[in-house]
Amino acid sequence: MSTEYTEKTARRDAAEPLDLPRSRAANERLHALIPGGAHTYAKGDDQYPEHLAPVISHGSGAHVWDLDGNRYIEYGSGLRSVSLGHAHPRVTEAVRRELDRGSNFVRPSVVELDAAERFLATVPTAEMVKFAKNGSDATTAAVRLARAATGRTRVALCADHPFFSVDDWFIATTPMSAGIPTDTDRLTVTFPYGDLAATETLLDRYPGEIACLILEPATHSEPPPGYLAGLRELADRHGCVLVFDEMITGLRWSEAGAQGLYGVTPDLSTFGKALGNGFAVSALAGRRELMERGGLRHSDERVFLLSTTHGAETHSLAAAMAVLTTYTEEGITARLHDLGERLAAGIREAAAAMGVDDHLIVRGRASNLVFATLDEHQRPSQEYRTLFLRRLLAGGVLAPSFVVSSALTDDDIDHTIEAVADACAVYRKALDATDPTPWLSGRPVKPVFRSRA
Repeated sequence: MSTEYTEKTARRDAAEPLDLPRSRAANERLHALIPGGAHTYAKGDDQYPEHLAPVISHGSGAHVWDLDGNRYIEYGSGLRSVSLGHAHPRVTEAVRRELDRGSNFVRPSVVELDAAERFLATVPTAEMVKFAKNGSDATTAAVRLARAATGRTRVALCADHPFFSVDDWFIATTPMSAGIPTDTDRLTVTFPYGDLAATETLLDRYPGEIACLILEPATHSEPPPGYLAGLRELADRHGCVLVFDEMITGLRWSEAGAQGLYGVTPDLSTFGKALGNGFAVSALAGRRELMERGGLRHSDERVFLLSTTHGAETHSLAAAMAVLTTYTEEGITARLHDLGERLAAGIREAAAAMGVDDHLIVRGRASNLVFATLDEHQRPSQEYRTLFLRRLLAGGVLAPSFVVSSALTDDDIDHTIEAVADACAVYRKALDATDPTPWLSGRPVKPVFRSRA
């Protein structure tokens, strides 16, 4: 089957049944060739209603088109990585300039120097930076560095945050731990977000054993007053390294990340996602004393920190510099918050008008909105999520979350709110019937982390 794209509609009419024959056929081919049918589990077709997982042809700005010619307003683009919109001209032009100059050499390119200077000027709480291609490499490097610097083996991670790395130290703690030695997870312990007393109890339970505390500095809620500063004090007092995973908060919270917004400096931090606007680039940054342990100018035992063949591809670093410049010069973070606030207010109003505001919950910082779907007993429900996603897709909205990009227009927001209102009307009918099954048309969507396929 050809996967050639043919546009057939500018925007779907929600009254029409959504049929995706080309996408269905492409999904079958994807599963035949790629385990899971996607290169990221969160992009799997099991995350979408059955037979309604679009395969994307291309994107522009805040819109994407599938193989069947349907256009969607897209949220959470690239799993939050495309915050400026697809094919942003400033970014693509910066990349294009490097493509004819070579992308990878046997020695560092001057672009590596330029990118490091630009990053550290934007995130002044860090003193050194090393680039990589994905977030897992950066967080695992932070953990290795913390273990080397402290001589300790245990890692304490925040149990309320969903993902840190594909590597064993984290995946061993999830239901998908197959293939990982059974004793690996004993070296990883957890603490709850926002609870300093519980974290101190954990540190006291393992005196002199915990190398680092690693967490996202903020997620669906603001950190309690004094919480991050309290973690800083606990880490100092117990001699462990404080690591902020800023994959999501970096740039979206402020140009300098959550650490810049809240005024608490971690020992190490990791950035990615928005940093490249879809191009593969991540960063480990932090205090010189720690970072230099992975370098050549010290007398301690060497740490194999990050060493990646493609970590400093010139076009990806050029993309990162263009993103950082665009954020600082065009006030992108503020725009993301303005768009998110308008969208959240409209969704809540639409849900309230249909009487489902206790069941469709929008939460998170305005630049990083997510939603929860609750059943008639106020319990999280994959069935109601499926119903909601089906109606959004029918209305031309692709929204596994409501995470905005700066490319969204007022018309896009208005259309999204209309699609949400339509979905909420069906949601209400299902609640009244106490059974969403008639509106599912197939199996419910599934959680990413589960022990069986």
